[in-house]
Amino acid sequence: MSRSLLSIASLLLGSAFLFFAGGLTGVLLPVRGGIEGFSSLSLGLLGTGWAIGYVSGCISVPKIVQRAGHIRAFSVMASIACLSVMLSSLVVFPFAWIILRAMAGFAFAGAAMIVESWLVERSDTDTRGMIFGTYAMVNLFASTIGQMIIAVGSAESFHLFTVASIFYVIALLPTALTKSPAPTPLAQVKLDVKGLWHNSPIAVVAVLLTGVSNGSFGTLSAVYGKDIGLDLSGIALFVSASILAGAAAQIPVGYLSDHMDRRLVVIGIAVVAIISDLFFLLAAPSDAWTAVIHASVFGAAIFTFYPVLVAHANDHAGGSDGMQISGGLLLLFGIGSIIGPLIGGILMSVIGPHGLFISTIIPHILILLFGLWRLTQRNAVESDDKSTFVPIAPMRTRTPQTIVLADDELVEEFSEDIAI
Repeated sequence: MSRSLLSIASLLLGSAFLFFAGGLTGVLLPVRGGIEGFSSLSLGLLGTGWAIGYVSGCISVPKIVQRAGHIRAFSVMASIACLSVMLSSLVVFPFAWIILRAMAGFAFAGAAMIVESWLVERSDTDTRGMIFGTYAMVNLFASTIGQMIIAVGSAESFHLFTVASIFYVIALLPTALTKSPAPTPLAQVKLDVKGLWHNSPIAVVAVLLTGVSNGSFGTLSAVYGKDIGLDLSGIALFVSASILAGAAAQIPVGYLSDHMDRRLVVIGIAVVAIISDLFFLLAAPSDAWTAVIHASVFGAAIFTFYPVLVAHANDHAGGSDGMQISGGLLLLFGIGSIIGPLIGGILMSVIGPHGLFISTIIPHILILLFGLWRLTQRNAVESDDKSTFVPIAPMRTRTPQTIVLADDELVEEFSEDIAI
């Protein structure tokens, strides 16, 4: 096991640098934008821009890599990400930041997919689970550190922008210096809503709505923290606590979903999420620790929706349909992430900071109602027919290549150059 990890240490380090830079900029830009007087709508559009770029990258980067090769494509992605951050520190204007954020999302998706393709190449059926778990843990840790680092710097200066740019550049070194042959082609996916709906209507509706909710919170949580009076360390804790709690909650939630109807688990998560929404709307916390504690409960709920829904959809998928189902749901989640920050930004501009949780409670109520209705329309999947629950890091950084890395059967398919 230690030998397997040692062989991919440089790739994991490069991935850690990539996610550190992504975590830092994800908090830095909304905070700096708020200091500069950007409207909540403009700040929400930063998340919309990121999601548009990220989804576009997931779809188009495999073709770019096929044309230019993995190493050159990765260098291009790292360069674009670096440029987007540096230009954001020089051109402090909302519309420019939205475009630059879309560039960063595109580049981040491409860079992550290329790193993941190398990890697939370096692993086999005996080590893949361990490598995927280590990769997810490293990325979560690096992203969290990136978010927290804002507390020891100044969002008003260019220094943190420079730090993020440096780490984007450092991230390309492990792949640029590798001696291993280029991996197999990257995974490609397409969105087949009709096929997804036929497979699992609740997965289609709830994944889209989860994208709306999580995209809104993921983009604007730092803005919310600033608006209720939290200092930089409080904002960093508020954002990070929700993500870490979401990661920890996947263990018990995954266990429950493997031993009971996953739709009941989705309904239960929705109830917890709605209660958390109502707390933020009615109690209006203003001190850091109260906000952080309840952000943890909120994150434990909203960041467990997606893996349960993907597992439920795969319960009904057979054989080679797994990649198409998981990849299609990923794109649906991305579409929701495009819509969510826009809605959240509008509501926060009109209502104030608590408009964020109006933008999240509505999707959660709709998930609850649709889940209850679906219970009456279809019998539960038998335990023996269920797929394996795969924990998913609670970040908007999952790519089609991540799906391949997490699934032994899909790796075998792609090793034979099967593109879906």
